[in-house]
Amino acid sequence: MRRLHPCAVVFFVLVLLQQQVVAQTQPASAAKTTTASASPKPNQDQANCTNNGTYENRKGETVPRPENCSSAPKGATAQCRDGSYSFSRSRSGTCSHHGGVAKWF
Repeated sequence: MRRLHPCAVVFFVLVLLQQQVVAQTQPASAAKTTTASASPKPNQDQANCTNNGTYENRKGETVPRPENCSSAPKGATAQCRDGSYSFSRSRSGTCSHHGGVAKWF
């Protein structure tokens, strides 16, 4: 069995602590807006989004960066806890700088 390098252990602990701090400091009103899913699905053709550019994932694919939108945009795979929508093609690291994933699509 391989042992983890001590720096890797520290890194993982810091990432987990950061996610807990973000989750605890999120205002209650923001938590209500991201978890409310009782309403019908929004019309994805009318989403008004910011364009934050793209990035290259580990597989070499070009993917749109998370965007702030008026409703769930076409192609979004997750909504982050900060309200932005992610287009990530893998679950690993999705919404990592946006408070984590609030819900998957």
